[in-house]
Amino acid sequence: MPENDGNSDLALLVRAAKGAGEIAMRFWRNAPKAWEKDDNAGPVTEADLAVNEYLEGVLRPARPTYGWLSEESPDSPARLESERVFIIDPIDGTRAFIAGDRPFANALAVAHKGVVMAAVVFLPALDKLYSASSVGIAKLNGVPLRASPATMPNGARILTGKPSLAPQFWVGPPPLIDRHFRPSLAYRLCLVADGSFDGVLSFRQCWEWDIAAGALIAQRAGALVTATKGTPLTFNGADPRSSGLWSAPPALHSALISQMA
Repeated sequence: MPENDGNSDLALLVRAAKGAGEIAMRFWRNAPKAWEKDDNAGPVTEADLAVNEYLEGVLRPARPTYGWLSEESPDSPARLESERVFIIDPIDGTRAFIAGDRPFANALAVAHKGVVMAAVVFLPALDKLYSASSVGIAKLNGVPLRASPATMPNGARILTGKPSLAPQFWVGPPPLIDRHFRPSLAYRLCLVADGSFDGVLSFRQCWEWDIAAGALIAQRAGALVTATKGTPLTFNGADPRSSGLWSAPPALHSALISQMA
């Protein structure tokens, strides 16, 4: 069994992510077949399924006792009996992928008893590989990362949708943030980790496969990552969704939470 610090799993995830990126790039800007999932669950492409098949074929035989939670695989309650579980988004940012835009990602994580221990977010079209284990600092292409030193909401560069600034979410006027957006939620968390932006916030429920990998990377770069109201995130839940997402350096995170209705 790999050590609990996640380093053995991290090496496996790095290799798998690079292979996943090669497959994704074969389809990117090559008119992949795409369709809408049932229940308004968003788009999916033949590339998502090909990457998912590859990852399942590589990761599950390498760790046969681990559970499996992927956006593109039928869910099974069997994963709830596993101490460790893979949490996978084969292509995060599928709409960007379909449009031929670059910021889409392969997001891979391993959680142990609800806590992410190893994580990789790979953006093959940008040649960016973010990685972290539960020990040591997060890295981008092998270079250590550090979140920004921002402390106050006003002027902070925050990745969020416009609905997050609706008055009902805040005590008094919404904070005067500098709002930005990127299509991949995993990438948004990594952009907090590398200091390009000061925070990510969402009041919407977030699927575990969208946030598990990026959450550890942001944490190991010095940011706090929580659900709405600052409650801790846990993974491999029976309902694999979080109640929102907040990530920022500790002082900024606290300041934002204090203004929330």
